[in-house]
Amino acid sequence: MLSCRFDLTNSTFMEIKELTKAEEQVMQVLWDLKKGFVKDVIDQLPNPKPAYNTVSTIIRILETKGFVDHEAFGKSHQYFPKISKEQYKSFATEKLLQGYFGNSVESMFSFFVKKEKIDLKEADGIMKLIENLKNKKL
Repeated sequence: MLSCRFDLTNSTFMEIKELTKAEEQVMQVLWDLKKGFVKDVIDQLPNPKPAYNTVSTIIRILETKGFVDHEAFGKSHQYFPKISKEQYKSFATEKLLQGYFGNSVESMFSFFVKKEKIDLKEADGIMKLIENLKNKKL
């Protein structure tokens, strides 16, 4: 299980842990919904729909890991993300970069080019980003 610390408020650190595929799928739904009850999450998941208890358990695990919090409405709980999609995207990208590409952005970019995962329009956009970076450093 990989984990990493991110500065969320410039003064405090929170540990972000790697999610399982099921946890990540539930988080994707919560990030899209912004907040929701277990039933709302299930409604957004693809068929075949998992059991209510399965999704409820995954959400409670996410709460234990610090990804989700809730607001109580009687016996019901409305859940919402505590970690943004952008924060997890940064964590997952760092993990990918370190684990598979020796922490080399060039190596990762080269991989995607070789696999033809980047079209000309995207390559032009990347070149513009590189040019902007060069101009900032001058």
